[in-house]
Amino acid sequence: MRYSYMVIDFADLGGDFAAGLEFIRTCGYVGVELNLTPAVLGQLDAIERTAEACGLAVPSLLTGAAYVEGLCLSAPERGRRTSAVERLKSYLPIAQRFDALLVVGLLQGLRADEPDAAVANQRIAAGLREVGLAAQEAGVELVIEPINHLQVGFNNSVAEVRALIERIGVPAFRPMVDTIHMNIEEKSLTQPIFDCGSALRHVHLCESNGGVLGSGHLDFEAVLAALDAIGYAGFASVKVYRQASLRQAAPASLAHLRGLVG
Repeated sequence: MRYSYMVIDFADLGGDFAAGLEFIRTCGYVGVELNLTPAVLGQLDAIERTAEACGLAVPSLLTGAAYVEGLCLSAPERGRRTSAVERLKSYLPIAQRFDALLVVGLLQGLRADEPDAAVANQRIAAGLREVGLAAQEAGVELVIEPINHLQVGFNNSVAEVRALIERIGVPAFRPMVDTIHMNIEEKSLTQPIFDCGSALRHVHLCESNGGVLGSGHLDFEAVLAALDAIGYAGFASVKVYRQASLRQAAPASLAHLRGLVG
């Protein structure tokens, strides 16, 4: 398994982000997943140089920060939907540059944006089809993250995401899984992995409490065994967003995972 560490807030790396990336590498990670916030978008050249210098891949890029700006794939206002599509298309050259996946999830919006799920899904599929066709020409892959119903209004389960990808009908899109969202939406942490099979393209490993892996109740040993059983060869990105700093969470989480398989 190749592990990457998710940096949700670039400020978490500290004033010297090069030192922060180097720390992630010394913990044993081979990749770093970045969130396309203004802070990241404003210094892509430096990030690329630094990641390359310390031997870290950037296998995946989060796109949800754009939702905070009002961009939304399900919104009734055509302008908001068009802006969301154009923003995702503008990220394609960045994904090309880093040879990274684009992760789509939060940009689908909430039921407050569009209460009618059928209407929302028509808009989401239409917008992502346009993005997917452009991604196909650019040679970029996208994954749709099944996010729990408290954070996103639509396609919360892995099965719903797989159905959405079928509606989009563009091979550039593949499913992914995130353990904290599966803990809320699924009956099993492993069956959705088996259901995706060889189509599974990305994984987020996040504890039930959002803290250091091993501090909650999720059965990561079973998750890793399921990934191994389907021959998953992509990255698994460790996500810790509360209860610990990066310098606490990164080494402890990876040590927990390695202890399960070693």
